Amino acid sequence: MAATRPLSATPTSARPRHHGGASGAGGRPPLSALLTRLLGDDPPVTVTAYDGTVVGDPDAAPRIHIRTPGALSYVLTAPNELGLARAYVTGRLDVAGDVYAVLRAIDDVSPSMADKAWLARALTGYARELLRPVPIPVEEAPSRPRRVLHGLRHSKTRDSEAIARHYDVSNRFYELVLGPSMAYTCACYPDPASTLEEAQFHKFDLVCRKLGLRPGMRLLDVGCGWGGMVAHAVEHYGVTALGVTLSRQQAEWAQRDLAARGLAGRAEVRHLDYRDVAESGFDAVSSIGLTEHIGARALPSYFRFLRSKLRPGGRLLNHCIVRPHTYDSHRTGPFIDRYVFPDGELEGVGTIVSEMQDNGFEVRHAENLREHYGRTLAAWCRNLDAHWDEAVAESGVQRARVWALYMAASRLSFERHRLELQQVLGVAVGEHGDASMPLRPDWGV
Repeated sequence: MAATRPLSATPTSARPRHHGGASGAGGRPPLSALLTRLLGDDPPVTVTAYDGTVVGDPDAAPRIHIRTPGALSYVLTAPNELGLARAYVTGRLDVAGDVYAVLRAIDDVSPSMADKAWLARALTGYARELLRPVPIPVEEAPSRPRRVLHGLRHSKTRDSEAIARHYDVSNRFYELVLGPSMAYTCACYPDPASTLEEAQFHKFDLVCRKLGLRPGMRLLDVGCGWGGMVAHAVEHYGVTALGVTLSRQQAEWAQRDLAARGLAGRAEVRHLDYRDVAESGFDAVSSIGLTEHIGARALPSYFRFLRSKLRPGGRLLNHCIVRPHTYDSHRTGPFIDRYVFPDGELEGVGTIVSEMQDNGFEVRHAENLREHYGRTLAAWCRNLDAHWDEAVAESGVQRARVWALYMAASRLSFERHRLELQQVLGVAVGEHGDASMPLRPDWGV
């Protein structure tokens, strides 16, 4: 994903492999020494800087360019990923080439404790110049403690604000990134050569078959996004469907799309918190990409509520991102929390299964689509790259940079097994043990 255009400031190949003064002001080590200590003598990427420093092969691609001292100020004032993200989003730090390729190249670089201690001491020499206030990008959400002013974690008000911050940006921006399906969840590739649209169609079909949908049934889709699952189930399986989303822009787009498809009489998408759905007796519930916004403490009440909406024998398909282990932290890292999904939480699939079991469901099937999400994110990255100028014009360059970084980093996380995508199928067993399930899975896709 070429998240930025080629750098006019990139030094030419005539410059040396490691370039920079012998020492900086006040005896501090030159920037080249800091970068070499961090990345090694044979760095996986080339780094260039505002002072003419070059570390690595200047002819190599991709490259990182430290455009201004402000980039280092961001890193010093917010160490680790948040400072780097701020520097990149604001353009103080730039990438020439593919953001994903840069992240993949530096992913295995892990400085030793000795290196970290040396770097900490060395950076103090830059403190007077660089430890100064730097503007926080407007795309950044408030810190977790400050969000308390907007309500308790996962209260209706705070959840609504978190969803609006991410989704109520621009429907056109999402059209450019997601493509015609407008499906903002992991696709399921029936074949390695399948297109993104084919894989999203296949994903919706897989969910419909796992839910055992048939003509005349009623489906509730919670966290329905732009209504892709609702439209697919109604159009291809003959059900009537209700979708709910906390994003007003999503609901308005979905209602227009359903009308354009001639499905408005059998399908509806409401701007509504799932907790406010009054209807019950549904034959099936699909939850595709909502659990990440629920929070671990709220999972029991979440599954109990969904169970209360189903008839006996009705099925729930829960499709969500999970951690590889149940002992992993539920909270996301600072970049994702502040720029992408405020208040988002990710549990292990064992936690999801346990909470479903303990709150009204018999678990009948689980499937990991981890590799499929890596492919899906790669396709979204290509879409953003192909429509970069229009995406920037639509929502601003800093918003586009957030997406470039977020999707590339997420792709790497799925490929390196730091994240999984699990579909878990549960059934609301009847009073006398009837699960209304076939002896073996019958979804056939």
